[in-house]
Amino acid sequence: MTTRRRAVSLLLGLIAVSPPAAAQERPNILWLSSEDNGPHLGAYGDRFADTPNLDRLADLGQVYLHAWSNAPVCAPARTAIITGMYPTSLGAQHMRSQVPLPDGVPLFPQLLREAGYYATNNAKEDYNVIKPGQVWDESSNEAHYRNRPAGAPFFAVFNLGITHESSIRRRPHEAVHDPAGVRVPAYHPDTPEVRQDWAQYYDRMREMDAQVGERLAELDAAGLADDTIVVYFGDHGVGLPRGKRSVLDSGLRVPLIIYVPPRFRALAGDGYVSGADSEHLAAFVDLAPTMLSLAGVEPPGHMHGHALLGPYARPSPDYLHGFRGRMDERYDFARGARDRRWVYVRNYAPHRVYGQFVWYQFQTPTTRVWKALHDQGRLEPAQSIFWEPKPAEELYDLETDPDEVRNLAGDPVHRETLDRFRGAVRDHLRDTRDLGFLPEPEMLARAAGGAPFDLSRDPTRYPFETIYEMAELATRLEDEASDQLVEALAHDDGAVRYWGAVGLLARGASAVTAARSALVSALDDPTPTVRIVAAEALGRFGAPADEEAVLARLLPLANLENTDLFTTVMALNAIDYLDERAQGASELIRTLPREREDTRQQFRIYVPQLLDKILADLD
Repeated sequence: MTTRRRAVSLLLGLIAVSPPAAAQERPNILWLSSEDNGPHLGAYGDRFADTPNLDRLADLGQVYLHAWSNAPVCAPARTAIITGMYPTSLGAQHMRSQVPLPDGVPLFPQLLREAGYYATNNAKEDYNVIKPGQVWDESSNEAHYRNRPAGAPFFAVFNLGITHESSIRRRPHEAVHDPAGVRVPAYHPDTPEVRQDWAQYYDRMREMDAQVGERLAELDAAGLADDTIVVYFGDHGVGLPRGKRSVLDSGLRVPLIIYVPPRFRALAGDGYVSGADSEHLAAFVDLAPTMLSLAGVEPPGHMHGHALLGPYARPSPDYLHGFRGRMDERYDFARGARDRRWVYVRNYAPHRVYGQFVWYQFQTPTTRVWKALHDQGRLEPAQSIFWEPKPAEELYDLETDPDEVRNLAGDPVHRETLDRFRGAVRDHLRDTRDLGFLPEPEMLARAAGGAPFDLSRDPTRYPFETIYEMAELATRLEDEASDQLVEALAHDDGAVRYWGAVGLLARGASAVTAARSALVSALDDPTPTVRIVAAEALGRFGAPADEEAVLARLLPLANLENTDLFTTVMALNAIDYLDERAQGASELIRTLPREREDTRQQFRIYVPQLLDKILADLD
């Protein structure tokens, strides 16, 4: 831990510290969260940033140098925060899914309320789990700690959305930061559009910092600064492509600053040093147990995270863990880990490019110009990676390659580090019984309306080891495994058959041709996700004679009136990847239903977005 205090007066208007008044037994806790931004603050050494309020908060508090969101997009990231658990263990890893929690697992503000705290949220929730009863005393744009009963400590959340992805690209915009001064990361092309997006991001960070200042001034004016712990964090990486939605450090590293006023520093414990940079590895799953610990509540045993501060604080872990599942209408599957120097990623969908077409992401000018330059063959190798299929494994040295563009996973010099991370990720997946190895429709079908977490603990319904080993074999593309993958297509478990089909699809034309007979049989598999992957494999790499049978299987599954939403989304993804081989079905695709009345509002755009993309390409 490095002390970083400067000669900063506490009377700069941020937080005024005076002798304590009549003691309040427990601290208030003020949370300030911002959206879609990494640690692009002066306090983190970014000289282009203009963030004086957060920099002063950092001078008074403690800065966590190695903090990760567990997911690179908001809803699963917030699920990790609110539960203190890895969403992959809850089956809540997919964007804006809504799964039940197991019995006896509350959301942590409920535990604070039981301890006497007045808990408010202003105003974003966006969890991937169904709330188990009343979570907040108030959750709205009007929610505020000033509404608490007399004498009650408060836990108050204020979410600042000005840095969100949508604000980075909103035009017209009056520029403050000069685009010419932007440092363009090595993975982005250096174009006017990219520079403008990055400069506007820094402008939004400046606006967000001013909003932080307003909240802190409000706290001080209320005479509460001496009694209130202040926590600031961003909810995942920058809202530009290869930031948000990426399980690399660029998508998961966040700013985390905690200020504990002098009267509660003994409560914070030895892990807190005012004006210091902390090397403690901190993750979003740690926030819930940390708040409980500071409130004097022992974190419950089901939480995966560990308290950073307070009487129940735990030592730093050796690794941080991140994940990616479905992002809006596109499926992907990756797991990542880092220590203080290295980042490791295991890709379980190596046949998908990093930059899959996600409609919302393609509204950003950087995304569009980047893709256009790739299609024109005008990118440098480090910039082309985003538009290419992924390797099974990635390993980056953040000390020498902070932009993460030199993959060292295949370098024999770093084999020991690679093996160490392989083991750490394998152990984490097993310990948490990661549900990502069941495709989303299959997971929900097996859970049968119950909590997927309970499913994951039942080896008769989720034989994790068997499924996991097949997923490993299927997606380590250097392994010669075609015979084993064909054998997997006859396994009793549908998820094993699914991974057998994925392994053949990911290996391309030669593997699909060799396994054609088994894949044709899989077109009639009782599990829809197996049929979808087999159809995509044959549709992309099989004989022309297979096209009619492939489309005959995919079109019914792509019809919302015939099946569930997520099976439809998977089938439409497969049709999209058929490209011109779907041309003969273009008129039938036009007739597919775009909505269904019982679809949740957040999901209603996915099918229309996929259909529009497919038809635009075919046209």
